[in-house]
Amino acid sequence: MRRIALFILFFAYNHFVFSQAAKYSNDFLSIGVGAKWMGMGSVGTASSTDVGAAYWNPSGLLGIDNKYQVEALHASYFAGMAGYNHIGLSYKPDTISSMAFSIIRFGVDDIPNTTDLLDGNGNISYDRLKTFSVADYAFLLSYARKSPIPNLWIGGNVKVIYRNIGKFASAFGFGLDASARYTLQKWRFGAMFKDVTSTFNFWTFNADELKITVNDSTFNLAPDKNLELTLPRLILGVSRSFTINENFTLSAEIDADFTFDGKRNTLVSSKPVSIDPHFGLEVGYKNLIFIRAGANNIQRNSGFSNSNELTFQPSLGVGIKFRSICLDYAMTNAGSQGYSRYSNIFSLRWSFDALKF
Repeated sequence: MRRIALFILFFAYNHFVFSQAAKYSNDFLSIGVGAKWMGMGSVGTASSTDVGAAYWNPSGLLGIDNKYQVEALHASYFAGMAGYNHIGLSYKPDTISSMAFSIIRFGVDDIPNTTDLLDGNGNISYDRLKTFSVADYAFLLSYARKSPIPNLWIGGNVKVIYRNIGKFASAFGFGLDASARYTLQKWRFGAMFKDVTSTFNFWTFNADELKITVNDSTFNLAPDKNLELTLPRLILGVSRSFTINENFTLSAEIDADFTFDGKRNTLVSSKPVSIDPHFGLEVGYKNLIFIRAGANNIQRNSGFSNSNELTFQPSLGVGIKFRSICLDYAMTNAGSQGYSRYSNIFSLRWSFDALKF
C-alpha cells in the first residue's frame, strides 16, 4: 500500500512539474566551468577530479590530491557584451570525504534604461538616462564521500539560484543534484543527475517599474505567474586514459545528456527523451603541457536547402601545469550566427595543503 501511495505521489509530482516547466530555465548553468573541460567539448562527468568537479560530477572531488584547491574562470561572450565568471574552493579533510563551495555568475552590465528618458513635459533628457544589469547567480555547496562499495564514490550539490533584472524583477531558486562515479581499472564511469528534485525559481516583479504608459495605453504589465521550474537532466559519461610512452599520455571521454521535456534539436530527439552526446580528447606531455579538443551541441539543421546537414560546436584548448598551479585556455564556439562566433575562456587553478606566510 505504501508503494502504491508513493507511486501516485511521484506521478502527480511529475505531472505538476512537467506541465509548468520552462524548457530552458536556468540555462546559464549549462555553460560549464573550467577551461580544461570546456576545451574538451564540455565533458567531465566521468574524469573530472579537480574543484570543477563540483559542477561536472561532485563525486570527483575525492580525486583531489591536496587539502585545498581554488579555481577561477573568466569568459566574455557576444563581443564582450556578456561576462561569465566562476570561482570555486574545495576542502578535503580526509581520504574518504571532500567538499566544495562554488559561485557562478553570468551577466550583462551597463544596459541603458530608456524608460525614464522622457521628463514630465515629454522632452528627451539624457541626464535621466541610467543603466542596470541583468545577472544570474548560482551558489553550489558540494559534498562527496566514498561508499562501502569499492571504487564507488557518491556526491551531490545543494544549489541556490539568484536572478536579477535590474529594478524590474528578481528571483530566488533552490535545487539538488546527485552524482556517482565508479572506477574499473583504467575505465571511469560517471553519472550526474542535475536538478533531481527539479529546481524552483520564485520570481518577484516590480509592477510599477515594468508599467509604461504611452498615449493612455499601458504596456509591459507584470506577468501573472511567478514560478519557474528547471526539470531533471541525467548525464552519463565514460572515460579512459592511455599511456603512449614515457612522455605522452592520452585521455578520452564521451558524455551523453538525457533530457525528458519533449523533443529537442539534438542528435537523438524523441518525445520521451532526447540525447545530446559530446566528447573530448586530451594529449599530455610529461604532465606539463596539454593539448585538448572536443565537440558538443551536435544538431541536424535543415536550412534553406532542406539538406538536413549535421552541425556541431567545436572546441580547442591548451593547458600548462607548473608544480601546484595550472593555467588553462579554451576557445569554443558560442553560437552559429554573428561575427563574434568564438569565445576565449581562461581559468587558473591552484592546489595547496596549507597557507604559508
